[in-house]
Amino acid sequence: MNLIHDDLDQSADEREQRIAEYLIAHPDFFDRQPDALAALDIPHPTGDAISLIERQVRTLRAQSNKYRRQLEELVTVARENDGLSKRLHRLTLALIETHSFDEVLNTLQDELREQFKADAVEMKLFASEQIEAHAHEAGPALFSDFLKRARPNCGPLDKAKLEYLFGPQAGETGSAALIPLTAPPLAGVLAIGSRDPERFHEGKSVDFLQRLAEVVSAKLQSASSPGI
Repeated sequence: MNLIHDDLDQSADEREQRIAEYLIAHPDFFDRQPDALAALDIPHPTGDAISLIERQVRTLRAQSNKYRRQLEELVTVARENDGLSKRLHRLTLALIETHSFDEVLNTLQDELREQFKADAVEMKLFASEQIEAHAHEAGPALFSDFLKRARPNCGPLDKAKLEYLFGPQAGETGSAALIPLTAPPLAGVLAIGSRDPERFHEGKSVDFLQRLAEVVSAKLQSASSPGI
């Protein structure tokens, strides 16, 4: 019996009869196709009461659906992390080829815009020993606490920080990732901006940004000194 090509002229009853005949002729069908069996909703004629078996089946099916969704989410996260790792590797290789602070910044801007779809990339550097002494100045005053914590963060920024970091693009920046840089005798901030307010939301994981901070800081330490 061939169930692949149904006769379009057959009625629904006739098609159901053919399916029933096929299943009777192949009693091992559900052994070979367990997913099909799991998807079926087979009622138990117990009147208004629900049999224990039916309740168990419903519970197991709900658990199966839950675990399947969790697995799908884990696979999605794994793929995203794999993609991030590959892009970070490419960025690291590109930074290795740089020699000056200007080259480091230009490479960061190019790679973060192209590979990570950033709308804006800015880097601000300060002399480490002068951060406390010049805490009243715009840069150190705005970021001294952030630099002390030495951990990236994400989210919206206040107007003063936006204007200091992104200048004319401040009004277009809906969210940003701030990355602390430590390259004695310098310290600074790498800012990645996005027009999307949800792109760098406050709950976003910063593990990747922490690795980026370490890579950029190491490269800045080995690059020739800028005129600060």
